[in-house]
Amino acid sequence: MVTANLILKINQLTKKLNNRSNLNKNLNLGANRKKITSYFLMEKGCCPKCNKKEVISDAEAGEMICGSCGLVLSDRIEESGPERRSFFDKPDRMRTGSRTSLAIHDMGLATIIGPLNKDVSGKPLSPDMTNTIRRIRKWDNQSRHGGRTERNLQQAFTYLNTMKDKLAISNAVIEKAAYLYRKVLEKNLLIGRSISAFMAAALYAACREAETPKTRKEIAKAANVPNRLVGVCYRILVKELDLKIPVVDPVYCIARISSKIGISEKTKRCSIEILRKSEENNISGGKDPMALAASALYLSCVKMNENHSQAKLAEAADLTTVTIRNRCKDLEILKI
Repeated sequence: MVTANLILKINQLTKKLNNRSNLNKNLNLGANRKKITSYFLMEKGCCPKCNKKEVISDAEAGEMICGSCGLVLSDRIEESGPERRSFFDKPDRMRTGSRTSLAIHDMGLATIIGPLNKDVSGKPLSPDMTNTIRRIRKWDNQSRHGGRTERNLQQAFTYLNTMKDKLAISNAVIEKAAYLYRKVLEKNLLIGRSISAFMAAALYAACREAETPKTRKEIAKAANVPNRLVGVCYRILVKELDLKIPVVDPVYCIARISSKIGISEKTKRCSIEILRKSEENNISGGKDPMALAASALYLSCVKMNENHSQAKLAEAADLTTVTIRNRCKDLEILKI
Protein backbone atom coordinates (compact mmCIF):
# COMPACT_ATOMS: atom_id res chain seq x y z
CA MET A 1 0.00 0.00 0.00
CA VAL A 2 2.82 2.37 0.91
CA THR A 3 4.66 1.53 -2.30
CA ALA A 4 1.55 2.27 -4.44
CA ASN A 5 1.07 5.70 -2.81
CA LEU A 6 4.74 6.49 -3.32
CA ILE A 7 4.55 5.55 -7.01
CA LEU A 8 1.43 7.74 -7.39
CA LYS A 9 3.17 10.76 -5.85
CA ILE A 10 6.22 10.25 -8.08
CA ASN A 11 3.96 10.21 -11.15
CA GLN A 12 2.22 13.41 -10.07
CA LEU A 13 5.55 15.15 -9.52
CA THR A 14 6.78 13.98 -12.91
CA LYS A 15 3.65 15.43 -14.62
CA LYS A 16 4.19 18.78 -12.87
CA LEU A 17 7.79 18.93 -13.95
CA ASN A 18 6.81 18.11 -17.53
CA ASN A 19 4.13 20.82 -17.49
CA ARG A 20 6.66 23.39 -16.19
CA SER A 21 9.20 22.46 -18.86
CA ASN A 22 6.54 22.79 -21.58
CA LEU A 23 5.52 26.17 -20.16
CA ASN A 24 9.13 27.39 -20.20
CA LYS A 25 9.47 26.22 -23.80
CA ASN A 26 6.33 28.11 -24.76
CA LEU A 27 7.58 31.23 -22.97
CA ASN A 28 10.94 31.00 -24.74
CA LEU A 29 9.14 30.45 -28.05
CA GLY A 30 6.98 33.52 -27.42
CA ALA A 31 10.03 35.60 -26.53
CA ASN A 32 11.85 34.42 -29.65
CA ARG A 33 8.78 35.17 -31.76
CA LYS A 34 8.72 38.72 -30.38
CA LYS A 35 12.43 39.13 -31.14
CA ILE A 36 11.96 37.86 -34.70
CA THR A 37 8.94 40.11 -35.25
CA SER A 38 10.73 43.21 -33.92
CA TYR A 39 13.77 42.38 -36.09
CA PHE A 40 11.66 42.20 -39.25
CA LEU A 41 9.84 45.42 -38.34
CA MET A 42 12.91 47.47 -37.39
CA GLU A 43 15.46 46.18 -39.90
CA LYS A 44 13.39 45.21 -42.93
CA GLY A 45 10.08 46.99 -42.31
CA CYS A 46 8.04 43.97 -43.44
CA CYS A 47 5.92 41.12 -42.06
CA PRO A 48 7.91 38.04 -40.92
CA LYS A 49 5.24 35.69 -42.30
CA CYS A 50 4.56 36.99 -45.83
CA ASN A 51 7.54 39.40 -46.23
CA LYS A 52 5.27 42.20 -47.49
CA LYS A 53 5.61 45.82 -46.44
CA GLU A 54 1.93 46.48 -45.77
CA VAL A 55 2.05 47.24 -42.05
CA ILE A 56 -1.04 49.00 -40.66
CA SER A 57 -0.93 50.87 -37.34
CA ASP A 58 -4.17 51.03 -35.36
CA ALA A 59 -3.69 53.80 -32.78
CA GLU A 60 -7.03 53.20 -31.04
CA ALA A 61 -6.53 49.46 -30.54
CA GLY A 62 -2.77 49.88 -29.99
CA GLU A 63 -1.89 47.23 -32.57
CA MET A 64 0.28 46.83 -35.65
CA ILE A 65 -1.25 44.48 -38.25
CA CYS A 66 0.01 43.12 -41.56
CA GLY A 67 -2.39 44.32 -44.26
CA SER A 68 -1.67 41.28 -46.43
CA CYS A 69 -1.94 38.23 -44.19
CA GLY A 70 -3.59 39.79 -41.11
CA LEU A 71 -0.85 38.80 -38.66
CA VAL A 72 -0.82 40.91 -35.48
CA LEU A 73 2.76 42.16 -35.31
CA SER A 74 2.48 44.14 -32.08
CA ASP A 75 -0.31 44.70 -29.59
CA ARG A 76 1.38 47.28 -27.35
CA ILE A 77 1.89 50.56 -29.19
CA GLU A 78 2.67 53.27 -26.66
CA GLU A 79 1.49 56.82 -27.26
CA SER A 80 4.59 59.00 -27.53
CA GLY A 81 2.79 62.36 -27.53
CA PRO A 82 2.13 64.53 -24.47
CA GLU A 83 -0.72 63.71 -22.15
CA ARG A 84 -3.71 66.01 -22.33
CA ARG A 85 -4.89 65.46 -18.78
CA SER A 86 -4.70 68.37 -16.40
CA PHE A 87 -5.04 68.69 -12.65
CA PHE A 88 -5.38 72.48 -12.82
CA ASP A 89 -7.71 74.82 -14.70
CA LYS A 90 -5.23 75.77 -17.42
CA PRO A 91 -6.30 76.58 -20.99
CA ASP A 92 -3.85 74.19 -22.70
CA ARG A 93 -4.75 71.32 -20.30
CA MET A 94 -1.29 69.79 -20.58
CA ARG A 95 0.18 68.03 -17.57
CA THR A 96 3.66 67.67 -19.06
CA GLY A 97 6.25 70.44 -19.09
CA SER A 98 8.38 71.86 -21.86
CA ARG A 99 10.92 69.78 -23.76
CA THR A 100 14.43 69.38 -22.41
CA SER A 101 16.97 71.75 -23.92
CA LEU A 102 20.59 72.68 -23.32
CA ALA A 103 19.63 76.30 -23.99
CA ILE A 104 17.70 76.45 -20.69
CA HIS A 105 19.71 77.02 -17.53
CA ASP A 106 18.20 73.94 -15.82
CA MET A 107 17.79 72.04 -19.15
CA GLY A 108 13.99 72.13 -18.67
CA LEU A 109 14.10 69.49 -15.91
CA ALA A 110 13.02 71.66 -12.96
CA THR A 111 9.57 71.32 -11.44
CA ILE A 112 7.41 74.24 -10.35
CA ILE A 113 4.93 74.18 -7.49
CA GLY A 114 1.44 74.90 -8.79
CA PRO A 115 -0.16 78.30 -8.14
CA LEU A 116 -3.44 76.96 -6.72
CA ASN A 117 -3.77 76.74 -2.95
CA LYS A 118 -5.76 73.49 -2.93
CA ASP A 119 -5.09 69.99 -1.67
CA VAL A 120 -5.28 66.72 -3.63
CA SER A 121 -9.06 66.50 -3.21
CA GLY A 122 -9.60 70.06 -4.49
CA LYS A 123 -10.38 71.60 -1.12
CA PRO A 124 -8.84 75.01 -0.27
CA LEU A 125 -5.92 75.00 2.13
CA SER A 126 -6.11 76.48 5.58
CA PRO A 127 -4.56 79.95 6.11
CA ASP A 128 -1.57 78.48 7.99
CA MET A 129 -0.90 75.91 5.27
CA THR A 130 -1.32 78.58 2.57
CA ASN A 131 1.43 80.67 4.20
CA THR A 132 3.64 77.57 4.43
CA ILE A 133 3.14 76.73 0.73
CA ARG A 134 3.87 80.35 -0.19
CA ARG A 135 7.21 80.17 1.64
CA ILE A 136 8.00 76.83 -0.03
CA ARG A 137 7.32 78.37 -3.45
CA LYS A 138 9.71 81.21 -2.63
CA TRP A 139 12.45 78.80 -1.51
CA ASP A 140 11.90 76.65 -4.58
CA ASN A 141 12.32 79.66 -6.85
CA GLN A 142 15.48 80.72 -5.01
CA SER A 143 16.94 77.22 -5.25
CA ARG A 144 16.48 77.18 -9.03
CA HIS A 145 18.12 80.58 -9.52
CA GLY A 146 20.29 80.89 -6.43
CA GLY A 147 23.64 79.39 -7.50
CA ARG A 148 26.40 81.31 -9.30
CA THR A 149 26.41 78.85 -12.21
CA GLU A 150 22.63 78.99 -12.61
CA ARG A 151 22.62 82.79 -12.67
CA ASN A 152 25.45 82.80 -15.22
CA LEU A 153 23.66 80.33 -17.50
CA GLN A 154 20.39 82.20 -17.18
CA GLN A 155 22.01 85.47 -18.24
CA ALA A 156 23.98 83.83 -21.08
CA PHE A 157 20.97 82.03 -22.53
CA THR A 158 18.96 85.25 -22.41
CA TYR A 159 21.59 86.73 -24.75
CA LEU A 160 21.43 83.57 -26.86
CA ASN A 161 17.67 83.75 -27.33
CA THR A 162 17.96 87.42 -28.29
CA MET A 163 20.54 86.59 -30.96
CA LYS A 164 18.40 83.69 -32.17
CA ASP A 165 15.45 86.03 -32.79
CA LYS A 166 17.58 88.68 -34.50
CA LEU A 167 19.49 86.29 -36.79
CA ALA A 168 16.80 83.63 -37.40
CA ILE A 169 19.06 80.72 -36.43
CA SER A 170 17.80 77.13 -36.25
CA ASN A 171 17.30 75.26 -32.96
CA ALA A 172 20.06 72.75 -33.78
CA VAL A 173 22.66 75.54 -33.96
CA ILE A 174 21.32 77.09 -30.75
CA GLU A 175 21.64 73.75 -28.93
CA LYS A 176 25.23 73.40 -30.15
CA ALA A 177 26.07 76.94 -29.01
CA ALA A 178 24.58 76.23 -25.57
CA TYR A 179 26.64 73.03 -25.33
CA LEU A 180 29.86 74.90 -26.17
CA TYR A 181 29.10 77.60 -23.61
CA ARG A 182 28.50 75.00 -20.90
CA LYS A 183 31.92 73.51 -21.73
CA VAL A 184 33.48 76.99 -21.42
CA LEU A 185 31.85 77.39 -18.01
CA GLU A 186 33.13 73.98 -16.86
CA LYS A 187 36.71 74.92 -17.76
CA ASN A 188 36.47 78.29 -15.91
CA LEU A 189 37.37 80.27 -19.02
CA LEU A 190 34.93 83.06 -18.15
CA ILE A 191 36.88 84.48 -15.23
CA GLY A 192 37.43 88.18 -15.97
CA ARG A 193 35.73 87.97 -19.37
CA SER A 194 32.39 89.05 -20.80
CA ILE A 195 29.46 86.61 -20.74
CA SER A 196 27.83 88.12 -23.84
CA ALA A 197 31.11 88.04 -25.80
CA PHE A 198 31.73 84.37 -25.02
CA MET A 199 28.11 83.52 -25.82
CA ALA A 200 28.48 85.26 -29.19
CA ALA A 201 31.75 83.39 -29.79
CA ALA A 202 30.07 80.06 -28.98
CA LEU A 203 27.24 80.89 -31.39
CA TYR A 204 29.73 81.80 -34.13
CA ALA A 205 31.59 78.50 -33.59
CA ALA A 206 28.30 76.58 -33.75
CA CYS A 207 27.38 78.35 -37.01
CA ARG A 208 30.79 77.48 -38.45
CA GLU A 209 30.41 73.81 -37.48
CA ALA A 210 26.87 73.64 -38.91
CA GLU A 211 28.00 75.52 -42.07
CA THR A 212 25.41 78.23 -41.45
CA PRO A 213 26.47 81.37 -43.37
CA LYS A 214 26.66 83.90 -40.52
CA THR A 215 29.60 86.26 -40.25
CA ARG A 216 31.30 87.14 -36.99
CA LYS A 217 30.51 90.79 -37.59
CA GLU A 218 26.75 90.33 -37.73
CA ILE A 219 26.75 88.01 -34.70
CA ALA A 220 28.72 90.64 -32.76
CA LYS A 221 26.25 93.29 -33.90
CA ALA A 222 23.28 91.18 -32.75
CA ALA A 223 24.95 90.67 -29.36
CA ASN A 224 25.90 94.37 -29.00
CA VAL A 225 29.53 93.34 -28.46
CA PRO A 226 32.65 94.67 -30.28
CA ASN A 227 33.67 92.43 -33.17
CA ARG A 228 37.28 92.34 -31.98
CA LEU A 229 36.23 91.07 -28.53
CA VAL A 230 34.16 88.27 -30.08
CA GLY A 231 37.21 87.32 -32.16
CA VAL A 232 39.40 87.10 -29.05
CA CYS A 233 36.85 84.92 -27.22
CA TYR A 234 36.38 82.75 -30.31
CA ARG A 235 40.11 82.01 -30.55
CA ILE A 236 40.26 81.13 -26.84
CA LEU A 237 37.21 78.86 -27.21
CA VAL A 238 38.64 77.00 -30.23
CA LYS A 239 42.03 76.55 -28.58
CA GLU A 240 40.86 75.46 -25.12
CA LEU A 241 38.07 73.14 -26.33
CA ASP A 242 40.25 71.77 -29.16
CA LEU A 243 37.56 72.34 -31.78
CA LYS A 244 38.04 71.27 -35.39
CA ILE A 245 36.20 74.06 -37.22
CA PRO A 246 35.61 73.30 -40.92
CA VAL A 247 36.38 75.84 -43.62
CA VAL A 248 33.28 77.74 -44.78
CA ASP A 249 32.24 76.84 -48.31
CA PRO A 250 31.55 80.07 -50.31
CA VAL A 251 28.71 78.27 -52.13
CA TYR A 252 26.58 78.49 -48.96
CA CYS A 253 26.96 82.28 -49.03
CA ILE A 254 25.62 82.60 -52.59
CA ALA A 255 22.00 81.83 -51.70
CA ARG A 256 22.08 84.35 -48.87
CA ILE A 257 23.45 87.22 -50.97
CA SER A 258 21.32 86.48 -54.03
CA SER A 259 18.09 86.30 -52.02
CA LYS A 260 18.64 89.86 -50.77
CA ILE A 261 18.97 91.45 -54.21
CA GLY A 262 16.99 89.02 -56.39
CA ILE A 263 19.49 87.27 -58.67
CA SER A 264 18.24 84.65 -61.14
CA GLU A 265 18.94 80.94 -60.82
CA LYS A 266 20.96 80.90 -64.03
CA THR A 267 23.32 83.53 -62.66
CA LYS A 268 23.63 81.66 -59.36
CA ARG A 269 24.59 78.45 -61.16
CA CYS A 270 27.21 80.38 -63.12
CA SER A 271 28.66 81.83 -59.90
CA ILE A 272 28.82 78.36 -58.33
CA GLU A 273 30.77 77.15 -61.36
CA ILE A 274 33.24 80.05 -60.90
CA LEU A 275 33.73 79.13 -57.24
CA ARG A 276 34.31 75.47 -58.05
CA LYS A 277 36.95 76.35 -60.63
CA SER A 278 38.63 78.77 -58.22
CA GLU A 279 38.83 75.97 -55.66
CA GLU A 280 40.33 73.60 -58.24
CA ASN A 281 42.97 76.20 -59.16
CA ASN A 282 43.78 76.95 -55.47
CA ILE A 283 42.67 80.58 -55.74
CA SER A 284 40.13 80.54 -52.88
CA GLY A 285 42.60 79.51 -50.17
CA GLY A 286 42.88 82.06 -47.35
CA LYS A 287 40.17 84.33 -48.79
CA ASP A 288 36.97 85.49 -47.10
CA PRO A 289 34.17 83.13 -48.25
CA MET A 290 31.59 85.93 -48.28
CA ALA A 291 33.87 88.11 -50.43
CA LEU A 292 34.49 85.26 -52.87
CA ALA A 293 30.76 84.58 -53.16
CA ALA A 294 29.94 88.27 -53.77
CA SER A 295 32.73 88.58 -56.37
CA ALA A 296 31.61 85.42 -58.18
CA LEU A 297 28.05 86.76 -58.24
CA TYR A 298 29.23 90.08 -59.65
CA LEU A 299 31.19 88.40 -62.45
CA SER A 300 28.19 86.17 -63.21
CA CYS A 301 25.88 89.21 -63.35
CA VAL A 302 28.23 90.88 -65.85
CA LYS A 303 28.33 87.73 -67.94
CA MET A 304 24.52 87.24 -67.86
CA ASN A 305 23.80 90.97 -68.43
CA GLU A 306 22.09 91.47 -65.08
CA ASN A 307 22.26 95.01 -63.75
CA HIS A 308 23.67 94.65 -60.22
CA SER A 309 26.47 96.99 -59.16
CA GLN A 310 29.40 96.22 -56.88
CA ALA A 311 28.02 98.61 -54.28
CA LYS A 312 24.72 96.70 -54.21
CA LEU A 313 26.45 93.34 -53.79
CA ALA A 314 28.82 94.80 -51.18
CA GLU A 315 25.86 96.05 -49.12
CA ALA A 316 24.12 92.65 -49.32
CA ALA A 317 27.30 90.82 -48.25
CA ASP A 318 28.23 93.43 -45.60
CA LEU A 319 31.55 94.17 -47.33
CA THR A 320 33.26 97.09 -49.05
CA THR A 321 33.49 97.59 -52.80
CA VAL A 322 37.30 97.53 -52.53
CA THR A 323 37.16 93.96 -51.20
CA ILE A 324 34.93 92.85 -54.07
CA ARG A 325 37.21 94.50 -56.64
CA ASN A 326 40.27 92.76 -55.21
CA ARG A 327 38.57 89.36 -55.23
CA CYS A 328 37.31 89.97 -58.77
CA LYS A 329 40.91 90.48 -59.89
CA ASP A 330 41.79 87.10 -58.40
CA LEU A 331 38.84 85.36 -60.10
CA GLU A 332 39.38 87.00 -63.48
CA ILE A 333 42.51 84.87 -63.86
CA LEU A 334 40.18 81.91 -64.53
CA LYS A 335 38.89 83.63 -67.72
CA ILE A 336 35.38 82.19 -67.46
